[in-house]
Amino acid sequence: MNASRADRLQTAAWAGVALALIGLFWLLSPILTPFVVAAVFAYICDPAVNWLVARRLPRAAAVLLVISGMGLILITLILVLLPMLYREAMTLARRLPDLVELFNHNVSPLLAARLGIEFQLEASQFRDWMSQHWDSAQDVVPILLGHLKTGGLAFMGFLANLFLIPVVMFYLLQEWPRLIKSLQMAVPRPWLERTTKTLGEVDQVLSEFLRGQLSVMLLLAVFYAIGLSIAGLNFALPVGVITGLLVFIPYVGFGGGLLLAVLAALLQGDGMTPLIGVAVVYGLGQLIESFLLTPYLVGERIGLHPLAVIFALMAFGQLFGFVGVLVALPVSAALLVGLRQVSSAWFSSKLYLGEQGSSK
Repeated sequence: MNASRADRLQTAAWAGVALALIGLFWLLSPILTPFVVAAVFAYICDPAVNWLVARRLPRAAAVLLVISGMGLILITLILVLLPMLYREAMTLARRLPDLVELFNHNVSPLLAARLGIEFQLEASQFRDWMSQHWDSAQDVVPILLGHLKTGGLAFMGFLANLFLIPVVMFYLLQEWPRLIKSLQMAVPRPWLERTTKTLGEVDQVLSEFLRGQLSVMLLLAVFYAIGLSIAGLNFALPVGVITGLLVFIPYVGFGGGLLLAVLAALLQGDGMTPLIGVAVVYGLGQLIESFLLTPYLVGERIGLHPLAVIFALMAFGQLFGFVGVLVALPVSAALLVGLRQVSSAWFSSKLYLGEQGSSK
């Protein structure tokens, strides 16, 4: 068997394995959420664990330290963001009639003059509706707690999954070198060199994208939070952090963050100054992200086009739910490497080159 035919057989075999894994993933998707979340976090945190181990810290202690640090960061974010988001929602509910009047006074005349569209909202109806439902809107937390009591079994399941994530993370990070070695031992010896090379390419694409994108997210969250604070926005911290965390979805992070910032600026009622500040901050943020952070920290060579990222997130979310969203980008990166292998096998085949026909 010549080398090219062996390479094609390897490609076909690994494509079959990938399809089988996708089918198994689809069947088990209802129970996979904590394991997939733990695996994604473990992959991201493995370099930090290796860094601590290289400085003579026992691996178990290094794993505990990294997991504890990540948990502390997440808990701090939740405790800071949730109260601020709740206060902003209450402010929006109180000022909604004023925003309607502002729209009727400033935007409606422009629509009528420029586009010939007569459109106005009834502020009085909003005021009546708010006065009728304001008490129930303020009681949203007790209502949610009541639902948790009636849906206690589902809530207990959620808590079990939540506590399972760090446990699975610990075992994955603790056994990571052994898992890699076991996978290498399971590969047939004639396929080992090419398989190792392919997995190395997958790891390179994943590491460049996930870790680079994480750096971009954190830096942009800091930039937007500080920039919006300088611009005088009252809710600069939650809006900035949310914008940074959503950046991993192309266009959605910037658009959603800008919408939240504009809404928060309107709620302040301080005129055009906060709106101008928001426009400047988000304009600079887009330039910094596009021309500085993304090219240097993520890189163009990963090959994941922004439209491909959006399609992958939507497609995997539709097929596998929340778990699909978590694995969309890693699986897409692996599929990208696989497609490169299949493409290489196709363009070197006799069918494509026409060698079989020319030899007749």
